[in-house]
Amino acid sequence: MLKPLRSKGTRSAVVSTKSMPSPIGGWNARDALAEMKETDAVILDNFFPKPSEVQLRYGYSISVSGLSPNTLAPYNSPTTNQLFAAAGADIFDVTTPGAVGAAVATGFTSDKWQHINFSTAGGNFLYLANGADKMQLYDGSTWKAIDGTTTPAITGVTTSDIIHLNIFKTRIWMVERNSLRVWYLPVLSIGGAAASLDFSSIVKKGGYLMAMGTWSLDAGQGLDDYAVFITSQGEAVVYKGTDPSNAATWALVGVFELGSPINRRCFTKFAGDLLLINRDGLLPLSKALMSTRVNNKIALTDKIQQAVSDATTTYATNFGWQTILYPSENMLLMNVPVSSTLSYQYVMNTITGAWCRFLGWNATCWALFNDKIYFGSSDGVCLAWDGQDDNGSNINGEALQAFSYFNTPGFLKRWSSVRPIISSNGNPGISIGINTNFNIELPFSIPSFSPNAYGIWDASAWDQSLWGGDYSIKQDWLSVNAFGTSGALHMVTASNSLKIKWSATDFIFERGAYI
Repeated sequence: MLKPLRSKGTRSAVVSTKSMPSPIGGWNARDALAEMKETDAVILDNFFPKPSEVQLRYGYSISVSGLSPNTLAPYNSPTTNQLFAAAGADIFDVTTPGAVGAAVATGFTSDKWQHINFSTAGGNFLYLANGADKMQLYDGSTWKAIDGTTTPAITGVTTSDIIHLNIFKTRIWMVERNSLRVWYLPVLSIGGAAASLDFSSIVKKGGYLMAMGTWSLDAGQGLDDYAVFITSQGEAVVYKGTDPSNAATWALVGVFELGSPINRRCFTKFAGDLLLINRDGLLPLSKALMSTRVNNKIALTDKIQQAVSDATTTYATNFGWQTILYPSENMLLMNVPVSSTLSYQYVMNTITGAWCRFLGWNATCWALFNDKIYFGSSDGVCLAWDGQDDNGSNINGEALQAFSYFNTPGFLKRWSSVRPIISSNGNPGISIGINTNFNIELPFSIPSFSPNAYGIWDASAWDQSLWGGDYSIKQDWLSVNAFGTSGALHMVTASNSLKIKWSATDFIFERGAYI
């Protein structure tokens, strides 16, 4: 006897549940939406991924007002730590919070200085160079412009031509502006006769020297330091040794082709390695010199490479590119200057390597001072990662977790309830929805927030009372209504003076027909 075929559309719905960690794998701007791990995120703005949870970032406060700096330079000695800021034609002491005081040094052409701290038997010194003005020396009490006639004096080179500084093997090294020459002073000296090295016959692509860095590497005979010089064309010249005037103790290791560096502040020490910001992303030199642009996956920014490529293509010529390590919070921040007053940061967790993006910190320069992280902006000198608001304004976070087929690829599903496991010390404004079928647009309106208002979960309130002062876990089931074959949790927050941590999410969904 013939039997009718079963229609796919007549299969009854199957109610299922699934639990998923928060996107601790961080922002993924590399892989296809359908290929991402469930612990990744398509969008992760102002949410910092930690090993076991995702945390809404802290805010900032204005430490010193009344200036718009392009350089922050800490001075560190055994007895005194001070923070200086260069803005316009002046340098200011911004160690003490409040309104900026009188300038400590004035009359400069540029406020884009590079700086080093250097110690000798004669004391502890801060040196600055900008390629336009005479080098500035601070000895803990007095600022002095240095040239060939001062005490101390630097002879043999015009100090106003020096644009970058570095320390290598107890010597001060100086990069000359718009040239392929680098200069160095005698050992443990802040002055003296400067000698030069000219790389014109070594590099193949021409250009000029951008910066110098010190790279620590274990080459099989113990840890040693290498001097690295990077040109504007991306050629890295690497030397090993102690005395450049003695061929027996100074040798060329090699010349390597990398992507063109971005900004004079392109080098950053990272543990024993040296990081370089260039057109290929943020590269550890220990791996970059081995790949010579063949394998871009060696970049720390590999997982967000498309976003980095877009940023370096669009904003490479803007001043403000800089990378800074913030050890207290296991953060590595790379500043991306969109304009002179607008920027954002790509932020990596140094434990997990997971990335996110910070919005709202419009930084032009960065510094680590007394184990705290500061940035300069049009508002002044700002203390970052301070409190739970951006100088009184809300911190707005957005997270779109990677899409998942919920173990049933090809089947239509209807999500009816979600239960985010969130901890907070108050009642933040939160909206939650489900995006389906790889649509990344917001499925709801952005929440508003005031300190005494109730949070928004989709269209309903959390409870009928505010939370307590310490962390409290909220895990109520919330109603949603979304249809598709794949789905992703989309969360938006607006918070002021509150902490938010997101650990996991539970889902209830019905599996329908195979389509």
